[in-house]
Amino acid sequence: MTALPRTGLGVDVHAYDPDPAPDAVLHLAGLAWPGERPLAGHSDADVAAHAAADALLSAAALGDLGSNFGTAEPQWKGASGTALLAEAARRVRAAGFEIGNVAVQVIGNRPRLSQRRAEAEAALSAAAGAPVSVSATTTDGLGLTGRGEGIAAVATALVASVD
Repeated sequence: MTALPRTGLGVDVHAYDPDPAPDAVLHLAGLAWPGERPLAGHSDADVAAHAAADALLSAAALGDLGSNFGTAEPQWKGASGTALLAEAARRVRAAGFEIGNVAVQVIGNRPRLSQRRAEAEAALSAAAGAPVSVSATTTDGLGLTGRGEGIAAVATALVASVD
């Protein structure tokens, strides 16, 4: 019997940094966003890259982002979201899976992703070594993202066993 493809779901949320360093920059979807409020986190707090990595790990039954790159792992402190995504993709492949694609939706008021969507997709696709699509939405003023307290992202991933 042929193994069916597997899907994974990933979610990540980070609050805006309440006391950012003067040179701090927002990292989102594999890109730096100068002039935007940075997010707080153990790594660079790139919710899009983190959700994509979480979805890949979930699809391959390798746990979640926290169990693979948690705050107890000092080597990941300050790591870029694309580094986490690349390492998650490496682990998924090492576990015997091929990555079909990843879709990420960013939820927040700012920044507006539309002008840099192709650039974001290229950055995340390069990190994952597979196609990554990026979309964005707001919550029409509801919840933490609507109140401008942070940014969230949801991702799905499709993987298939290479056996």
